[in-house]
Amino acid sequence: MNLYLVDAFTGKPFGGNPAGVCVLDEPAEEAWMQRVAMEMNQAETAFLHPEDGGYRLRWFSPVAEVDLCGHATLASAHLLWEQGHVPENRDIRFRTKSGELAASKNGDGWIRLDFPQERVTECEAPAGLAEALGVQPVFVGRNRLDVFAEVGSEEALIGLSPDFGALKRVVTPRGFIVTSRSGGAADFASRCFFPGIGVDEDPVTGSAHCALTPYWADKLGKTSLRAIQRSKRQGELKLTLTADRVWIYGQAVTTLRGEWFSKPNGGSREA
Repeated sequence: MNLYLVDAFTGKPFGGNPAGVCVLDEPAEEAWMQRVAMEMNQAETAFLHPEDGGYRLRWFSPVAEVDLCGHATLASAHLLWEQGHVPENRDIRFRTKSGELAASKNGDGWIRLDFPQERVTECEAPAGLAEALGVQPVFVGRNRLDVFAEVGSEEALIGLSPDFGALKRVVTPRGFIVTSRSGGAADFASRCFFPGIGVDEDPVTGSAHCALTPYWADKLGKTSLRAIQRSKRQGELKLTLTADRVWIYGQAVTTLRGEWFSKPNGGSREA
């Protein structure tokens, strides 16, 4: 069984966000998938198998299963087309914990993901948030997944050096999206922190843009946007807000293929 490493939201190796991708013939034991994700030690490892004309897709961080992941979905779609599992002219439908997600080729080297909106509602800042981030947000909100904070400038965003121990103690379902206007070609920038699920900083977070896109679309009065995630690896996204969905456009490149010797449903075989 082959296991791949795919860099997502980048057109070149060693950029964007690396994701493990494991294409299976049938469902695997949950405990096995969690152990593989721990061994891969990436922000997420995706596991998928054919189901009803599409694919069942699950995502695991090194310590927990997650409900929604953009970069590992992008990586999975890229790999299914690249390895010939799906014809290049056919869209891919994924069945996930966040409903049905779709991927299609955009004809220009970019892949379009059709994701749900995850709008944020303004709220009081959770206790300890500003201290853990090291900056006072100008806006705080939340959705079902994350705490969301806007800071005053891109310079402040880039300069963040969170206290991850303190941030881990701030109550949130999954993690923290921090954002600002961008002074460059992008409309806005972001950084994302998920210490509670074993990922202090995620390099490029597709699912965060389910919240970021409607937030900035409303603020800027436009439905087509460009975004940059200001992690060390960085990544670029193109985004479109529809009536009830977010279209997330990204590129991906396969960087590594390995053979896995642990059987998905228990046991192992000799190398």
